[in-house]
Amino acid sequence: MAEEVQIQGSSDPGKIRNPLGVIGLTLITLGIYGIVWYYKINKEMAAIGKAHGSEECGTSPGTSVLAITLGCLIIVPPFVSVYKTWARLSAAERLTGTPEGMEAGLGFLLSILLSPVGTYILQANMNKVLKQQAGGAAVEPVAVPTPA
Repeated sequence: MAEEVQIQGSSDPGKIRNPLGVIGLTLITLGIYGIVWYYKINKEMAAIGKAHGSEECGTSPGTSVLAITLGCLIIVPPFVSVYKTWARLSAAERLTGTPEGMEAGLGFLLSILLSPVGTYILQANMNKVLKQQAGGAAVEPVAVPTPA
């Protein structure tokens, strides 16, 4: 079950979700939960940005969802939307003082080439942003281990 936290400076709540739960529900619902999840994380990031007086965390989660659904007909919009979502996460990390997680470009590539891994890391780092802005202790970002 997802734990709700209040987004400071906003009336919107954020949800700390289990990253494996997001992947599992997306598979079970044949992608429908993935679209709902994508809307919700973009909405949470927009609320964080608005609370900090910034638009760099996005303003319209509906546009992001439109880009990954109907935008597939034009081919380019889903790629732009996924990259921008990673960039919004980086901005949210900076605004809330969360230790920097994965770079937007690398996260984008993971999301395109290994979607479950990208989804897992995106949600795990979003959880850290939500905990940090809610007054939680500093947390370490999820990173992919490098071979020695």
